[in-house]
Amino acid sequence: MTEDRPSLRALFDSEESALLRFAHGIVGQRETAEDLVQEAFLRLHEHWLEVENPRAWLYRSIRNMALNHLRDHRRETAMEEGSEWASESPTAAEVLGRSEAIGVLRMLMAEMPQQDQQLILWKYTGSLSYDEISKRSGLTVSNVGYKLHHLLKGLADSMRRMGVESKEG
Repeated sequence: MTEDRPSLRALFDSEESALLRFAHGIVGQRETAEDLVQEAFLRLHEHWLEVENPRAWLYRSIRNMALNHLRDHRRETAMEEGSEWASESPTAAEVLGRSEAIGVLRMLMAEMPQQDQQLILWKYTGSLSYDEISKRSGLTVSNVGYKLHHLLKGLADSMRRMGVESKEG
């Protein structure tokens, strides 16, 4: 193994929780999410030497298996629009669309260089200002803005190409 590539065990230890949350966000069932993550790691083990980016491969594999699971286990119940059962809560389709959009974003980010991922995480997870990111990264403030703009534009373009037009999927 190269230094850039973790062992399968290290990858499992570092990614299992995030992959479980990702799978659960799509299927909505803990047991099914656990099964999907386990199956993805088994499949990865079979193809370990061929896979260049195991983390991205896992996200893509789990997404595909989760969507297949939902398609194969669809329960269709017809309800008329505006019925007394109408709710202010988001529909299952809206929740699924949002989960899928998040999954696509996570998959695309997993394929990005680590330093680019870090810039986005500092800005949107850490809520850091450009100045704070500049101090942590060693980039100039204007370079932080430039890089974030182009990274986000690239992510948005990639998501559109994958069929995700909004945060609702």
